[in-house]
Amino acid sequence: QEQLVESGGGSVQAGGSLRLSCAASGHTFDNHFMGWYRQAPGKEREFVAAIQWSGGDTSYADSVKGRFTISRHNAKNTVYLQMNTLKPEDTAVYYCAADLNWMTLLYNHYGVDYWGKGTLVTVSS
Repeated sequence: QEQLVESGGGSVQAGGSLRLSCAASGHTFDNHFMGWYRQAPGKEREFVAAIQWSGGDTSYADSVKGRFTISRHNAKNTVYLQMNTLKPEDTAVYYCAADLNWMTLLYNHYGVDYWGKGTLVTVSS
């Protein structure tokens, strides 16, 4: 059974850092594009970052550019999201996502094939 499991969430003060991990199992995700979304209370799920299967191309939401870095380790079936200079507005549940289509992963979360259950990130001011 295909599974994406996030970890690394927690509480941090503004300006701090966290690294999220997403471990994939039950399926070969080497050829999938991988990404992160987040959802704050009362808001829509929004795209955060994505990475192509080779790790050579990435995409970020404007709100996190320069602060967040996505990476992947295919041999470990793991995707990471390094989050620096965190702000209170980064508070959300962060979800790992995987899809065979790059455009779907970036722009159409309703069509994404695989989702993790999420990990909570809370940033206090």
